[in-house]
Amino acid sequence: MKRVLIALALCAPLFVAAADDAAPAATKDAFTQGDATAGAAKAPVCFACHGPGGNGAINPEWPKLAGQHSSYIAEQLGEFKGAQRKNPVMLGQASALSDDDMHNLAAYFAAQPAVPGVASKDAIAVAQPLYRAGDAARGIPACAACHGPTGAGNAAAQFPRIGGQNSAYAANQLKSYKSGERGAAGKGQIMATIAAKLSDQEIQALSSYVSGLQ
Repeated sequence: MKRVLIALALCAPLFVAAADDAAPAATKDAFTQGDATAGAAKAPVCFACHGPGGNGAINPEWPKLAGQHSSYIAEQLGEFKGAQRKNPVMLGQASALSDDDMHNLAAYFAAQPAVPGVASKDAIAVAQPLYRAGDAARGIPACAACHGPTGAGNAAAQFPRIGGQNSAYAANQLKSYKSGERGAAGKGQIMATIAAKLSDQEIQALSSYVSGLQ
């Protein structure tokens, strides 16, 4: 029981998942609803990087947004706009968005069907035990504890969907947590602590593995 409690305490949003600081008040409410129809009118500019419908087909180093929880997308847009999460391109894009725009875009992308990725068979032996059970000896909780067995996440807790995410993007985010580039404060600190305990091989394997989850 003690190990389970430790794992849950350490559990945090993974990869694209964790916010680096407290989000602006307008984007904190996990249950704030947007208008998907209004979001669809503004979404095409996002397709240039995130692909049609947000399925991330343009560049594997950019994330898929389709099927992501709307509360998480709105939170992250607020993080980019407030520069708590650092990305020059997203800062420029999010700066022009109102709070309603963020929630409307989030509602649109959340409603889009996600296209699953494909995991490398070689990743399974390394990644599956970590994803399902973690490594108690190293203080690494199971990824599934927060993100679920299929990577669907938890909308109410703002733990994002990671199943089907682009593996290159997922790997880059774990590396950013490990280096300290992400995770300076807030929920991101927990992910930074976890990622710091992962080897480069484990990061690559986990990133491939979650891409194939559906």
